[in-house]
Amino acid sequence: MSSSEFGSFTLLLFLLIASAQLLGWAFTKLRQPRVVGEIAAGILIGPSVLGRFAPHLSQLVIPVHGADPAGAKYEAVIGFLYNLGLLLLMFASGAETKGLFNREDRREVAWLGSIGTGLPFLLALTCASFVPLDALRGTATNNTALLLVVSIAMAVTSIPVIAKILYDLKILHTRFARLVLGVAVLEDIVLWAVLAIATALARSGTLPRREIALHVGASIVYFVLGLTVLPKLFKRISGTRYNVIAQSSPVAYLAAVLFAYSALAALFDVSLVFAAFLAGYAMVRKKKLAEPIATLNKVSFAIFIPVYFAVVGYKLDLSKSFSFAMLFVFLSLACIVKLCSAGLGARFAGFRWSDSVNLAMALNARGGPGIVLASVAFDAGIINAKFYTTLVLVAVFTSQIAGAWLDHVVRKRRPLLECQTAASTAEIVFTAENEELPKLA
Repeated sequence: MSSSEFGSFTLLLFLLIASAQLLGWAFTKLRQPRVVGEIAAGILIGPSVLGRFAPHLSQLVIPVHGADPAGAKYEAVIGFLYNLGLLLLMFASGAETKGLFNREDRREVAWLGSIGTGLPFLLALTCASFVPLDALRGTATNNTALLLVVSIAMAVTSIPVIAKILYDLKILHTRFARLVLGVAVLEDIVLWAVLAIATALARSGTLPRREIALHVGASIVYFVLGLTVLPKLFKRISGTRYNVIAQSSPVAYLAAVLFAYSALAALFDVSLVFAAFLAGYAMVRKKKLAEPIATLNKVSFAIFIPVYFAVVGYKLDLSKSFSFAMLFVFLSLACIVKLCSAGLGARFAGFRWSDSVNLAMALNARGGPGIVLASVAFDAGIINAKFYTTLVLVAVFTSQIAGAWLDHVVRKRRPLLECQTAASTAEIVFTAENEELPKLA
């Protein structure tokens, strides 16, 4: 990209950052999740609104589509910003999640994951005869792959979006957040493996068992090492006097660790979302890195993470096709099944009714993974354009519902979990009302 091309690209950066911040602020004033406003900003300046109602202006300002040779370069840079923002968000989430899957949470996470995720997935599969496959099927015409995608869409929870909501509400450090993220991480490992099977089926019509087994096995091994061995290893490396990078520039060291985790994950074909999350989880164990982590997070949440969510909205093209009836039916069924299943799992785990409702509402947010699921399935020809649009809107609406509910609970000064101590509840209330960013330590 030449200097002149990059100079014109800065206009897009300005639009992404300014609109994300403005609409994010506006949505918070309306008691809505900030992240939904950031996604809406991308929708406004993307093909869904500006590209549809002012195509010439859209092409002049943002020549991503069409014959302009700068379009491919623009898309490459946008893709870089998208992935960088996602990595930084997951790194911050991992850094805040102290004691993930510790002994006191394992039973609760197991119940929430097995029933809250497993039940919606199995219900969708067992009710296959009632699913109007003809109305959802894409060009691949593979019913098995389509049913797997529908089942994933019913069960999935968004790690990036729910993490951003928890961060905006200043409750990312709580046991409630730890439980929600723990369940989301575990269920996404399983569901992304199922998505890999669905896309493989759509491509070949057969089940390449060896490739799938290797992919799932690599993900599990990487995940276990990231929770056990690697945090201890990096704790020692961070404290040694021979670590020149950590001593001279701790923030640069954090970025280097993040990219090292991501590179290793890419080598083994493991999701970069998990890699960034585990990188943050490993770094938080070193107390001396608390201040550098806070510095990196302030920059990330001010620029790169809002840009990530704006790009999520920007990439959507809701003008492809739309069916209000399909949206209403699937949104209603998905919310009812997920809320009831997650609430039932919380009750089996021993939580009270109020706690179960809060956990179920948080786990109902589909956000980024729901959008990624729609994009992957549509590109593979598993689903058609109408169902693609439906899945995208369900992801946005469920995230908005989850954020609005949690914001309501926090502002009413009610505990998200009754079992929390009075001190932790008071801390949530204080940070929710404090305009400054909390120390992420």
